[in-house]
Amino acid sequence: VQLQASGGGLVQAGGSARLSCAASGRAFRNYGMGWFRQAPGKEREFVAGINWYGTLYADSVKGRFTISRDNAQQMVYLQMNDLKPEDTAVYYCAQGATHYSNSQSTSYKYWGQGTQVTVSS
Repeated sequence: VQLQASGGGLVQAGGSARLSCAASGRAFRNYGMGWFRQAPGKEREFVAGINWYGTLYADSVKGRFTISRDNAQQMVYLQMNDLKPEDTAVYYCAQGATHYSNSQSTSYKYWGQGTQVTVSS
């Protein structure tokens, strides 16, 4: 399985960015997908996930970020609006071990290489 994330960059506070993650290697539609992030000096944290049962978000991004997927294209997206400096981090996409994946990193089996998002104030 390969996960290739893209779309990061430098964004001003209040702006928007869209991350994409291309997946290959196994039947994409059968697995949950998620986005995590890691800021300098901090532990990796859950951002958003999407599985057969719906979507879930970290409280810190709820109402600002939207996760979606295109099973035909084997893509997962993270639309980020109203970005804040505290959203600055390396963002990773991940693929679940099963059709169900939650906010715990242990429910994800494969990880992409990460893409940097920097929000300037």
